[in-house]
Amino acid sequence: MSIQNTYFETNKATWNTKVDVHAKSEMYKLEAFKKGETSLMPYELNALGDVSGKSLLHLQCHFGQDTLSWSRAGATCTGVDFSDKGIELAKSLNEELGLDAEFVCCNVLDTSTYVKGTFDIVFTSYGVIGWLPDLKPWGQMIAEKLKPGGVFYIVEFHPIVWMFDYLEGKAVMTYGYMQDEVIYEAYEGTYADTASKMISKEYGWNHGLSEVINALTEAGLHIDYLNEHNASPYNILPDLVETPNGMFETKDHLYPLIFELKATKV
Repeated sequence: MSIQNTYFETNKATWNTKVDVHAKSEMYKLEAFKKGETSLMPYELNALGDVSGKSLLHLQCHFGQDTLSWSRAGATCTGVDFSDKGIELAKSLNEELGLDAEFVCCNVLDTSTYVKGTFDIVFTSYGVIGWLPDLKPWGQMIAEKLKPGGVFYIVEFHPIVWMFDYLEGKAVMTYGYMQDEVIYEAYEGTYADTASKMISKEYGWNHGLSEVINALTEAGLHIDYLNEHNASPYNILPDLVETPNGMFETKDHLYPLIFELKATKV
């Protein structure tokens, strides 16, 4: 097994453990979701608008809530994730809710091998690209899965956020903005339930915005826009301040927490 595959297998084992913890957490609001509440956030809802009648591929879908939310909105959806436990729960939710989404268990970089056909929309969000050592094959795969004129949309935590270590309950600048070396962390708990006794063992990589853009443009996509935002829909970093509209920001606004990018296959 290559060292890279060892990283992926370690991450997969951690995410398999996270599925059960996250499904029971207040953050994921699974019972409210089952009753009809969407798991989608304002950025992606505003960016993609009416998806009814469109085909949508959701990359790194965890246990499928966002995929199923897009399905409820009228899209024909396929969700991909490398966690077999996550895909198992996603399929169960799809059946329970009477939806028609499909779910495929594979490494996101192998999506073209396991998912046939092309899509109107490829979507991914919040804490996804940091699990990938190289974005060039990721960008190429996205281009392969889009129909001509199709749209790729990502909303993600800003690369500056990943320069900090948060394990001591405060933000300490530790890692490079464009650091090539893998980052390993082992800690008790998970972002959705910090009181959980599970041990998260994770290998990750930092990617600057230029790497994201170049991976997509080199694959033939046209960048429609890149936006950076101070406000995050998730309160998962230390000392964030809630805004009147229910988002979360740093106290000093010295750096953005979120970026969103839309691209088109020409």
